[in-house]
Order: sequence, then C-alpha cells, then structure tokens
Amino acid sequence: MKKNNWLICPVCGGKTRNQIREDTVLINYPLFCPKCKQVTLIDVKKCTINLIKEPDAKTQSQ
Repeated sequence: MKKNNWLICPVCGGKTRNQIREDTVLINYPLFCPKCKQVTLIDVKKCTINLIKEPDAKTQSQ
C-alpha cells in the first residue's frame, strides 16, 4: 500500500489541501496555500518538493 503525504507550503510551512503518494510526479504544479494565500510553482518527484524560481517581471523602459 502506498503512503500518502500532505503537501507543505514552501513559503510559510503550512499544510495545503493537496495530498501526494510516493509514486506521484508533478511538473510545474501551481500550489495554492490557504494560510499565506500565495501560489508557488513546484515540481514533485518521489515525495521531494522542488521550488521553481520564476524570474521577476521587468518593467519596460522607454
């Protein structure tokens, strides 16, 4: 039987509403945290969470 784990928010450390199993693979998954109200992109493979850093939007200069 596969073991289930709750996804933990990488920003605040709070528990989210999503569960994963040991064999779950997520790529570019937008994880929403109800505690800090932020959305972060993550990759999940073998129950390890990797945070995807997005480049900040640059303002256009004229």
